[in-house]
Amino acid sequence: MNRPPGEPRRVAYLYLLPAFAVYAAFLLYPIGRAVQLSLYDWDGLSLGTWAGLGNYVAIVADEDLRAAFGHAFVLMGFYALLPLAIGLMLAAVLNHAKVRGLGFFRTVVFLPQVVAMVVVAVAWRQVYASDGSLNALLEAVGLGALTRGWLGDYTFALPAVGVIGTWFETGLVTVLMLAGMSKIAPELYEAARLDGAGAVREFFAVTLPSVRGEIAVALTLTVIAALRTFDLVYITTEGGPGTSTSVPSYEVYHRAFQLGQVGSAAAIGVTLTLVIFAISFVINRFADRSTS
Repeated sequence: MNRPPGEPRRVAYLYLLPAFAVYAAFLLYPIGRAVQLSLYDWDGLSLGTWAGLGNYVAIVADEDLRAAFGHAFVLMGFYALLPLAIGLMLAAVLNHAKVRGLGFFRTVVFLPQVVAMVVVAVAWRQVYASDGSLNALLEAVGLGALTRGWLGDYTFALPAVGVIGTWFETGLVTVLMLAGMSKIAPELYEAARLDGAGAVREFFAVTLPSVRGEIAVALTLTVIAALRTFDLVYITTEGGPGTSTSVPSYEVYHRAFQLGQVGSAAAIGVTLTLVIFAISFVINRFADRSTS
């Protein structure tokens, strides 16, 4: 009997079984358990009562929860869009100019990624303090009227947290863009110059289309970081002042461990997971269509 070379397919599944077992135990089972808990009103100690989809309806009906998701989408601009714009510009300039010591520069801009977010949050909390270095700098340049307690201001607290995310993610995006641009064939740039393209047109005609895959990766990583952010908010503002910097991840902690609303916290976590999956799916589908 003729059959294709190699092991039968059922044997291949046996090779995958250990990895799938670990994946199921540490990811699929917790997600399934969270879905189950989200269907109950439970304080984590006493017997829970069936709530059905009530916890999910509350996410839409509760103004504070709607605001928390809105804040997360605002942070996406600081975590993803601004770093992408800055990273693209920096990488394009560095790649075009062929700067000496590029490897050292990559290491320096990537350093925030290897520092624990808790350390980053504590350091920036000192920068934003009323007697911190930011206000001291504003005083030194004659802009003392602009000084304030940045993390305690209802208007500026969320943008202040977002700026930390921009600083943290820009290095990662820049390194990804530099890696993508280093693979572009020099002949493409030469052809563009022969057609009379300047630096700006060269960027949009050659560089940008060539790094769409890296842009998709950068957006996926930074959007997920924006939506999952917890430690930064917890250390800097604890969701305040009021609820002006509250985000879904913080609400999960707040409701589960401080208010004893485990079912509501689980529903928020499941909803956040679905939102992250949907946005990541859209980004990658767009990238696939752009490269096809």
